[in-house]
Amino acid sequence: MAGQFDGRVALVTGGNAGIGKATALLFAAKGAKVAIAARRETEGEQTVAEIRDNGGDAAFFQVDVRNGSEVEALVGSVIDRYGRLDHAFNNAGVAAGGSIHEMTEETWDRVIDINLKGVWLSMKHELPPMLEQGFGTIVNNASMLGLAGSAGSAPYTASKHGVVGLTKCAAMEYGRKGIRVNSICVGLVETDMTHGMIEGIRERDAVASINPLERIGAPHEVAEAVVWLSSDAASFINAEAMRIDGGALARGG
Repeated sequence: MAGQFDGRVALVTGGNAGIGKATALLFAAKGAKVAIAARRETEGEQTVAEIRDNGGDAAFFQVDVRNGSEVEALVGSVIDRYGRLDHAFNNAGVAAGGSIHEMTEETWDRVIDINLKGVWLSMKHELPPMLEQGFGTIVNNASMLGLAGSAGSAPYTASKHGVVGLTKCAAMEYGRKGIRVNSICVGLVETDMTHGMIEGIRERDAVASINPLERIGAPHEVAEAVVWLSSDAASFINAEAMRIDGGALARGG
């Protein structure tokens, strides 16, 4: 599998399904050794097997990104196995909705802990080996709701706004040290997490209203952007919150 990422190591959290899996597969197809981190072991190992069947090098690591010691151990295990860490896609996340005044504290804490604290913990432990190397890239999965608001999605929207802000801070802090940090602001993409929402949209025959392309995105389309942002072709892109939404937010600027 010769490619532009030969000799490099990529870590993908939430790499067992959806956008994370598509990104792990693409990194591997372009020559990277891929560490797949997730809570669900069976799906993670299936992704590893798919990469290996196609001649790539991958390993699965079980982790809960809310737990600092687990994230620290994850990065340590990646370094032990591969000797370095060049690229990270911090993708693990959950969605939950409901009105603000009716939402439980447990729901709020779970979403913020996974989506925002989990990204911070991931970067906290990914950055030291990158600093030692003097090189690295990090892409954090935000959402188009990291740039806009939506009724009934307060914890998710708040967490994703936080990811965009955290990304900008990290980019400012570590750019001079050879590490680029960007985020992606993704629109509606067909994954297990969005299945119920998408089915409802299709039942209402409302797909055409989602964005100017009048369709739902696919995980591999987001993966292409993540891998490009991680590549040397994007060497002057830092602190970006890249919209991958089919133009959905263009209506509001």
